[in-house]
Amino acid sequence: MSEAECAPNTLSMTLIAPIKKKITTVGIITKRHNKPHIPYIKDVVRILKKHDKKIFYDTNTAPLFPGEEGHKKTQLMQKCDLVVVMGGDGTILKTARRVAKKTTLVMGFNFGNLGVLTESKPQNLEHDLLEVLHSRYVIDKRSILRVTIYRKGQKFNTFLALNDAVINQGSFARLIEMDVSINQRKVITFHADGLIISSPTGSTGHSLSAGGPIVHPSLPGIILAPICPATLSIRPIVIPNDRQLKIVLNTRRRHEGENVGLTLDGQETIKLEYDDEVKIRKSSRCFHLIRLKGGNYYKMLRDKLRWGEQFGD
Repeated sequence: MSEAECAPNTLSMTLIAPIKKKITTVGIITKRHNKPHIPYIKDVVRILKKHDKKIFYDTNTAPLFPGEEGHKKTQLMQKCDLVVVMGGDGTILKTARRVAKKTTLVMGFNFGNLGVLTESKPQNLEHDLLEVLHSRYVIDKRSILRVTIYRKGQKFNTFLALNDAVINQGSFARLIEMDVSINQRKVITFHADGLIISSPTGSTGHSLSAGGPIVHPSLPGIILAPICPATLSIRPIVIPNDRQLKIVLNTRRRHEGENVGLTLDGQETIKLEYDDEVKIRKSSRCFHLIRLKGGNYYKMLRDKLRWGEQFGD
C-alpha cells in the first residue's frame, strides 16, 4: 500500500504524527477574486523565499507575480510537498478533488465564511506558516469518495469528492425513482427529490441540511441521506466505507431542462440519463489537511455550526 492510501477500513485517520519529510516545494492556491488578499499572498511568498522554498503558483495567483507561470491545481498537487490554500471551504474542496497519489500536505487560510476545513486565520499567517515549515503540526487525514458513472454498460467518467455526491432534479421539484444496491445486493427502490451520498467530512454539509447525522470524521462510514422521500419510513443510513454503492436512475425526462444531475461537492454538475449507473466507493487517495493545535472537532461544531446553541425569542 502506498503512503497516500488510507487504511483499508478507515475513512479518516485524523490527527496522526507529522510526516517527517522535508518541505522543499510549495504551491499557492487562491480564490479567483483574490485582489483583497494580495498583501497576505505576498507575505506568504516572502516567508517561503526567505526559507529557500521553491514556489509554484496556480492560475489565479501567477498574474500577481510577473514572469511566473500559472499551474492547474492538479499539477500543484502532483509537484508540491505542501500546498497553501488561501480561500474558503469551497477552495479547499476544489483542491481536494485534484488530489494525487502523492502525499501532498494542504494548509488552509480562511478567507471565506464558515471555514470548517480551513483552520488558520489570515492575521496569524506568519506564525502558522512558520510552525508548518518547522514541522510543528499534525495531519488530519481525510478520505475521498470515488464516483463513477456508467452509461449503457460503459464507463462514462470518474470523479473524486471530499464532501458528497448529490443526485437531484435541479430546478424542478419532481420525484426521482432510484434503485440502491450495496455490494451487488439490492437495498431499496424509492422515490424522492434526490439522494445525498456523503463522507463523514461532508456530514456537516448538505447531508445535515437533509436530516442526516453528524458523523465524526475519524469514523469509517458513508452516509446515505434521501432528500424529501415520498415514504415516511425512509431515513438516512450510515454504512461501512469498505462497501460499494450502486445507484440506478429509473426516471426518464422528456424535456430539455428537466435533466437529473449529479453534483460533486456542490461545485461540479454532470447530467444523468435514464438507466445511468452511479457507483460510489472510498478512493485509495486521501486528503492530508494540516492542523496546528491538534484540532478540536467539537469546538468547530459549536463555533462554526452553532451546535447545541440555545436560541431565544
